[in-house]
Amino acid sequence: MFMRPPPAPARRGLSLSRLNSTRRPQLFARNPPLHSFHTSNHRLLTARVEPPLRKRKFSHSQDIHSSNFRRSLATAINDPLQQDGVEMPYKHMQSHVPNNFLQSIPPRLYDIRPFDPTSPLLVRTNDDILPRSRTNLSGIPGGTDEMVSLFDACLQVGKLDRAALVLTRFTDIRALQGHELIELHNQYLRAAIARAFDKPDSKWAQSLHKWYETQIRAQELPQTPETIACMLKVSLLSARGLRLRRLVTRYMDMMPGDALYQVLSMVDILTQQDFGTITSIYQPASDIADEWGLTPDGKEPQSLNAEDETTELSDAKTASDETPEVTPMPQKGGGLKSLRAVLSFFDTIKGRDISQLPLAERREIQAQLEKDCVDAAISRWREEREALNKMGLNTSISKTALNTQLYEWQCALESKLENDFALFDQSEEREKKKQADFDRCLYAPFMSQSNPSRLAAVTIISVLNALSSVIDKGIQLSTLIGIIAKAVEDDIKFLKRQELAALRRPQYKKGVHKSQNGPINPAEAQPAEAQSAEAQPEDQLAADANTESNVIDAATYDIRSWPVLIKTKVGVALLSGLMECAKINVVQEHPESKTLVRQTQPALAHTMVHRKGKRVGLIMPNKFLVDIMKQEPPADFLARHLPMLVEPEPWTKFDQGGFLEYPAQLVRIKHGEKDQRIYTEAAMERGDMEQVCKGLDVLGRTGWRINKPVFDVMLEAWNSGEEIANIPPLNPQIPLPEEPEASDNPLLRRRWLKAVKAVENAKSGLHSERCFMNLQLEIARAFKDQTFYFPHNVDFRGRAYPIPTYLNHMGADHTRGLLRFAEGRELGESGLRWLKIHLANVFGYDKASLKERESFVMDHLDEIYDSATNPLTGKRWWLQAEDSWQCLATCFELKAALESPDPVKYVSHLPVHQDGTCNGLQHYAALGGDMWGAQQVNLEPGDRPADVYSAVAELVKEGIAEDLKEDNIIAKAVDGKITRKVVKQTVMTNVYGVTFSGAKAQVQKQIDALYPNITKETGIPVPVIAAYIATKIFKGLSTMFRGAHDIQYWFGECAGRVCRALTPEQIERIAAGEELSPPKPKKKTGPKPRSTSTNKKYKPAPPEQLLDQFRSTVVWTTPLRMPIVQPYRKSGTRVIPTSIQNLTLQMPERSDPVNRRKQLQAFPPNFIHSLDASHMLLSALECNEVGLSFAAVHDSFWTHASDVDVMNRVLRDCFVRIHSEDVIGRLAAEFEARYKGALYLAKLDRGHPAEEEIHALRKERKLTMKAELLEEYERMRLLNSEDPKEVEKGRSMATPTSIFQDWSTPQPLSSISDIAAVGLGEITNDETTEAAVEDDYESDDGGLSTTEDFDKADLDNEVTESGKIKKVEYNPERTLFESELSGEAKEAIQRSKAKSNLKAAGTKIWLPLTFPEVPKKGDYNVERLRESQYFFS
Repeated sequence: MFMRPPPAPARRGLSLSRLNSTRRPQLFARNPPLHSFHTSNHRLLTARVEPPLRKRKFSHSQDIHSSNFRRSLATAINDPLQQDGVEMPYKHMQSHVPNNFLQSIPPRLYDIRPFDPTSPLLVRTNDDILPRSRTNLSGIPGGTDEMVSLFDACLQVGKLDRAALVLTRFTDIRALQGHELIELHNQYLRAAIARAFDKPDSKWAQSLHKWYETQIRAQELPQTPETIACMLKVSLLSARGLRLRRLVTRYMDMMPGDALYQVLSMVDILTQQDFGTITSIYQPASDIADEWGLTPDGKEPQSLNAEDETTELSDAKTASDETPEVTPMPQKGGGLKSLRAVLSFFDTIKGRDISQLPLAERREIQAQLEKDCVDAAISRWREEREALNKMGLNTSISKTALNTQLYEWQCALESKLENDFALFDQSEEREKKKQADFDRCLYAPFMSQSNPSRLAAVTIISVLNALSSVIDKGIQLSTLIGIIAKAVEDDIKFLKRQELAALRRPQYKKGVHKSQNGPINPAEAQPAEAQSAEAQPEDQLAADANTESNVIDAATYDIRSWPVLIKTKVGVALLSGLMECAKINVVQEHPESKTLVRQTQPALAHTMVHRKGKRVGLIMPNKFLVDIMKQEPPADFLARHLPMLVEPEPWTKFDQGGFLEYPAQLVRIKHGEKDQRIYTEAAMERGDMEQVCKGLDVLGRTGWRINKPVFDVMLEAWNSGEEIANIPPLNPQIPLPEEPEASDNPLLRRRWLKAVKAVENAKSGLHSERCFMNLQLEIARAFKDQTFYFPHNVDFRGRAYPIPTYLNHMGADHTRGLLRFAEGRELGESGLRWLKIHLANVFGYDKASLKERESFVMDHLDEIYDSATNPLTGKRWWLQAEDSWQCLATCFELKAALESPDPVKYVSHLPVHQDGTCNGLQHYAALGGDMWGAQQVNLEPGDRPADVYSAVAELVKEGIAEDLKEDNIIAKAVDGKITRKVVKQTVMTNVYGVTFSGAKAQVQKQIDALYPNITKETGIPVPVIAAYIATKIFKGLSTMFRGAHDIQYWFGECAGRVCRALTPEQIERIAAGEELSPPKPKKKTGPKPRSTSTNKKYKPAPPEQLLDQFRSTVVWTTPLRMPIVQPYRKSGTRVIPTSIQNLTLQMPERSDPVNRRKQLQAFPPNFIHSLDASHMLLSALECNEVGLSFAAVHDSFWTHASDVDVMNRVLRDCFVRIHSEDVIGRLAAEFEARYKGALYLAKLDRGHPAEEEIHALRKERKLTMKAELLEEYERMRLLNSEDPKEVEKGRSMATPTSIFQDWSTPQPLSSISDIAAVGLGEITNDETTEAAVEDDYESDDGGLSTTEDFDKADLDNEVTESGKIKKVEYNPERTLFESELSGEAKEAIQRSKAKSNLKAAGTKIWLPLTFPEVPKKGDYNVERLRESQYFFS
């Protein structure tokens, strides 16, 4: 037992002169991210009493007096998270697992985990609209999210005075709760202490003590152990003698009871030396030291510098070959040069295989490639400028020297930003601020986290990249500002990540982290929130695990991304600077004198246009800049989108995985969508995302190499400039139509202009496609000797995608043909057979039996050999294939195998595909148990592959035959013209929610291609014919998949009810009067508001105001336990004044009402997507477990030819495992639990039996909608009470709902018209569909409105309702003005209004949110597909 030494005199405080020489604690978190403190568990946010920490045990050999002894968390308690130094997850092992399950063998990674649908993950968010006040005189904004982001940015750049102003304003407006505000104060105190080491100030300690008294204690904020630890640190650094004793005693006395343990556990604030001083002064702390069994010492910390270890690239070379260069497109822009500069590294290692190097060297090379292209771009621009100067030239003599002009832009913008930086402090200190000063006060802390040089380069690169896609039309100002701000934000995050990595790197030496007080385990170097969690007693952790709830509180605010206001101000500041500085040197020939004229013109200009009745700002590039950029797309930032040279990092957090240096997100989320990230992070904390993350890791670990024979042929074809396979020609020969002679008919010239524009668009499209392929071939050429990998992430539905965008296996035919597996496998008999079948599949002969496909290949061996031997000079048989380049790759592989001494021993690297038969319909057939549908999509065993597209085509033909009996003119026009190709795309996309207008466009495209003269022959417009055929396709699908049709209706009804529901929490807030009255800003003196809200939802009539509270989105859990949150909401708008123009921007918030129609119509296809994504990831996990190489393109799965039989078994097993469970029943149970206690607004159809009684009751009582809601909520509470008297009282209450329930009729459908749009094979109404898919208010559509939309909608409706069509004169060239004169437009509008009024009719009542009975399943048994050889083939 260690004895505590006699009390020592109080340690002297550190004088100011010693501050700079004192070593700062290495684990001291100067400015940890604020979001790390917004945990769902508020255990650490109050100073309540905690159980005492367990006594630490030390071996007698440990010298606690030595300098190596350290009082760390790892030794303070027994860490339940670690076993033998390995971090062990624990949370997810406690939820939804039966007791007897833990005693059995652990589940395999590819097994479907137990999931209790009655206890789903629920994220409780604060739906209240955060208060937003005007900007005050100090330039502090009034929005809570903006203030928190500004506060964090001020801490990052050391502007503590500005951070203090933000905290003061938070105190004034009472926007945050006490436990949230104290966390911001703690951050402020940490930053102030950290600055004391760098910039000592004689008054710093006094000011902090004053701040604590006036801003924390006086405001009665709930202090935390962190607060007290910070104040103790201030005292220890500044005071001495009796004052130090008094301060330590005072602050320690503020902690109630055993909360002292938590204070002393703040090892990232208080060092071992501090601990010794405190225990020598404060007796209770000394008792704690006795209980822990340690005697602190006061030795100064020691540190060891890690040794730098460097290695050089191995000189081992593979057999190198001189590969011809890719002939570039005409070089007038900097894009291709940018790419080649990025890839120049590979030229230095030509012929060397990096995969043979040690892992550490490969990771260093990969990190170097990822490291930012910004500096590389600046260097490249500078080099070209210097090269011209050496030749005695300047950039004005040639318009082709874009890079040199970009360097001029860089220098000019950098200089301007340096001047702006110098004005930041002046604007903040100026008493009477102008608009420019207020703007600088907002964006200065954010831009100060970078430097003028990087900001200028990022701005230039972002603008050029954004303009490249819409270069002829210009780009919307709001869009361009968002792109610039996002690029700057990402770049600053990248710099922070690099800075943190640089700080950590010297602290590690051979896996051991040397801290200031001795060696600690690397696992201890964790963020503050992780350490806080580990600092809890073991008993407390166990108790928390046992009582873990499925309800998680979300943070009130989130600063991981900049608010819209901040992004707008930053983007405008940089864009306006670029527009001022960016000039382009133009050299033109004078039209008369023919001399060269040099002129400097602005590169960018701002203009206003009218679109949909709104003035929209556009940024237009100079026409000479357009000419340069048209030649090729820019290619900066490319290194962040290239394949990786090492295996991707495993996914461990939402933003940790994939690339080594550049941050990526696990789930692809659009700007402003927060729900999916909140749910995903909560699921990861519980361990629910393990299978999804591990599945993505499996996909990322698959190694790839370039197929050199295919690449050589492709390169030769490319350099020839000819149109070969899907390579566009270098100079496409598309003749222009002859210009018509002068005529009185203006339509003739209009048609000619339209045809000319179509030719120009076609040429431009081919050129753009060729430019993009140019980039892909350059990347392939650079990586041709390397093994590389594709990191993957998922979209919000769980579908996996490779993150590198330019070259990956999800690309077009030529990119797939270029890729092969890095690892090879011997073919074997089975592999040789599957290689032949694969060749038949990619050729297009995939509807025959497997034996017939083998025979097809053997019958064409001569053509196959010729294709492999003389691909461009022979018969070119491979060009007849549907997938020509993949066919050529297979020809090379098969020829090499057959020519080898033993074909079955040939080591093959070619991926062989197994594709599902319309995979969405396969899932629907399994869900609905449709025997007929299962047969059509190969779930049922058969001798030959079934073809659902041909089956639907036959049903369409049967429908046409019926119409022929009635002498239908359209049936006569299309008789004999229905083929599989006509219906294929519509059948394929119908399951994923294609609209009727979309289906009609698909059919029209096929009709135009197959029968270009059909209108001349029949006199019927193609759109009318397409609408007729699309109707027949939809009808055939609804007949074939009856069970799936019923399930889709059930999906739609459930989503409709959810989107019209109010949760119990919302109803309680409404009852308290909180929900319907958004807080109004207080009247304050100060400047005019910097931004104003124009969201009309804040001023609705009372009924509409209640309807705006519908915020419940559709959420469900996949079989792999990934939560899916549909993001569709009706975002409000906000006017933000800027120096360029006032911008009206959407402000997405979690408190926005849902977009009910989008939610309803998107749910069925999104649910099916989540199922096929689960099937793919589950298959990836099992294939990895059995040792297969695996890749996937959604429903196309790839592996080696020899492993196809094994993969086929895995695919069937995983599909059966998913559908052997009651998927729909589990979803229904999850919905019941997730939305328990909610009320939804239902609508009774006109003529319902209860309608009269409800109207009579309402006439008598005259209650508002809100009053009826609260009354019904109270009635439900009474009926669910355990008190019989309350139950009886509830039964006696008369409400519209009780009247409806007395009739004992089924609950009404939410909206028959909306639900009809989701049914399989149902025809949607064009008007509702267009409303459902309408995007932002600032649409890109423009030009003169025509009546084509009106006419086609009317024709569609008449065709779809009767299957016939009246003789209608159809003229798509007629303008809206002409149709108004004829009265047709007015008639169409009146019909539309009549339909809307009819749909709006009905009685609305509040009903308990329950869900309809799950549709009865059919007779098909999914186990039968195990015997189906064509399920995937």
